[in-house]
Amino acid sequence: MPSLTEFLGAWTFDPWAVATALILSSLYLWGAISLKGRWPLRSTAMFLLLGVGSYLWVNCGFLGSYAVELRWAFSLKLALLLFVVPLLLALGKPLGLARAAIPQGALRSRLAAWCRWPFKIFSNAVVAPLLGLLLFSAMLTPLSGFVRLNLPLDNALTVLIPLLGLLMVLPVTEIGGRAANALIVVELLFAFIELLLDAIPGVFLRLSGTVLDGAGLVSGQHPNWFPNPLRDQQLAGDWLWFIAEAADLPLLILMFMRFSRMDQRERKVLDELSDEEMDALNAEHLQRFHGSQGAK
Repeated sequence: MPSLTEFLGAWTFDPWAVATALILSSLYLWGAISLKGRWPLRSTAMFLLLGVGSYLWVNCGFLGSYAVELRWAFSLKLALLLFVVPLLLALGKPLGLARAAIPQGALRSRLAAWCRWPFKIFSNAVVAPLLGLLLFSAMLTPLSGFVRLNLPLDNALTVLIPLLGLLMVLPVTEIGGRAANALIVVELLFAFIELLLDAIPGVFLRLSGTVLDGAGLVSGQHPNWFPNPLRDQQLAGDWLWFIAEAADLPLLILMFMRFSRMDQRERKVLDELSDEEMDALNAEHLQRFHGSQGAK
């Protein structure tokens, strides 16, 4: 493993990452400035410093510099781009800013129509566990070695993976509160399943006695701390397992908090009902129950 000085001192210029960061920052600042001081400065700082800053650090720092040569740097880079960077970007509430900054009209309706189906698909409680499992299961095949050593594909992942992570995170952090309590319970169940599934690729990488991606050590001079291919793969499994599991915990906490808030709101509504309204509500539930039993 590299020393702390080597880890912090390795930097490279990634034009795709820098261009993406500039686009995200420009769009966010345009929206914040258009609100003329009505958007919280704290949200702007979180989006730019934590979200965009972490995105640039992952791609231009040590992990981006050694993603081609080291499997563990490549795996850790992808895991951070999918799980951690989108969570930090979501702290700036980009959807809330877009709703506040874009006035009612054709542009807003068109953007809402474009975003509706992707959010509807990726907010499904079944999609996130399967997507994470499929993506990181590719690390167990020669496909991961091919992608790692192919610069155009690596550039594409630099842009697409964080967007994919945002599609999974934003429905939970910003628009997920519209779901019913029963659906949130289902989402929590699948979130626990995801916690288990995400560990599978990392465990296989760690325990395998052969190099699964079929690639050897990249040619050229390397520092003395460079691991051999098998040890490199084992380190990739360790990091992938750790990041995938740790990144699920904030989402679970957010879902528990959302469930608690909705439960409190529902209890408040029920407490405000009169005795006559509560009797009518109970009668309606009983009628529906007997109707469903009769249909069976």
